[in-house]
Amino acid sequence: MNTPSAPIVVVDDDPEICELLADYLGRHGYSARIAENAQALYRLLEEAIPALVILDLMMPGEDGFAVCQHLRKQGDLPIIMLTASDDHTDRILGLEFGADDYLCKPFDPRELLARVKAVLRRCQPREVSLAPYKARVLAFGDWRLDRVSRELMGHDGERLPLSGADFQLLQVFLDRPEQVLSREDLYQLTRGRPAPPLDRSMDVHVCRLRQRLGEDAQHSQLIRTVRGAGYVLAARVEALA
Repeated sequence: MNTPSAPIVVVDDDPEICELLADYLGRHGYSARIAENAQALYRLLEEAIPALVILDLMMPGEDGFAVCQHLRKQGDLPIIMLTASDDHTDRILGLEFGADDYLCKPFDPRELLARVKAVLRRCQPREVSLAPYKARVLAFGDWRLDRVSRELMGHDGERLPLSGADFQLLQVFLDRPEQVLSREDLYQLTRGRPAPPLDRSMDVHVCRLRQRLGEDAQHSQLIRTVRGAGYVLAARVEALA
C-alpha cells in the first residue's frame, strides 16, 4: 500500500470518534494524530505538516469553517470536513471555505478511508499523461500553471497557491481545452466516482476557480457556462517547459 510518510490529523472534540478513526486509519497503514480542537491542531502544525486533515465542523471555540478558512490562507493542505448535518448549505459552505471533500455523520469508516485515498491521490503533483500536456508549466489566457508547485502565475509575476481541489479541477480543464464538460464529467474526473443525485457542489468548485482566476462568475471569459450542457475552457493551452 502506498501511504504518505506524514501523518493524518483527526480534529474532533469527541475523543471516542478520534480514537476510533485513528485506530482504523492505523490498521490500514496510515499514521494518525489527534487534536481535540483548533488550538490543538495549530500546535501540531507547528511541529510538522500532516498529509491531510480530517476536520469536524461543529467544535467549541473555532468551528470547522473558521479552521478551514485559516488553513486555506496558509496553503493547500488537503482537508476532509465531517458534519453531523445533512443540510446542503453546510456542505456548500465547507467547499466554499476550501474543503477538498466532505462526509456526513454517521458514516462507514470504509467510505472515509476511500475518500482519504482519493483526496491524497488527486492532491499530489502528478504528470498528466495526455499529450501534449507533459510539461511542468502550462500557459492559458493571461495565466500560467506550475503543476509541480501547484501555483498560478499571473502576467505581473504574482504566484498564487491552489488548494488540492482547485488544482485538480483546473488540470481537468487544461487537459481538455475547448471541450464541453458536464457537471457529471467534472465530478467523475476530479473525484473518481459518479456525482450524487441533485448534487451541485461542482458549481461551487467552478465558481471558486473562476474567482481564483480573477473572473466574475457571471461573465467569465476563460471558463464559460454552456447552458444546459456544462462548462468549457475557452482558451488555447500551451506547454512552456
